[in-house]
Amino acid sequence: MARTLIQAPASARRGEIVEVRVTIAHPMETGYRPGADGRVLPRDILRRFTCRYGGEVVFAAELHPAIAANPYLAFHVRAEASGTLEFEWVGDNGFAQVEQRALQVA
Repeated sequence: MARTLIQAPASARRGEIVEVRVTIAHPMETGYRPGADGRVLPRDILRRFTCRYGGEVVFAAELHPAIAANPYLAFHVRAEASGTLEFEWVGDNGFAQVEQRALQVA
């Protein structure tokens, strides 16, 4: 399991726009770079990131080989009701990781 850092508020007022910032530790190998032995290193990238709030997709991103290692994403969400923010990363070689954070709306 990769290490993630998620910055999202634990609570917000109804209708408030909140910033969410996420990063995940991943090498993001493009599949074009030669290794120490001269052979091309196999591709290993994260291909998709999705954030769901209360089960609905509120942010999604397609990632490509040119993205940096340990990708960082920031986006905004309108707090409408108490629920769960679910973050999902999907990548090559069967990589998948899901993290969750609760958001309490007053």
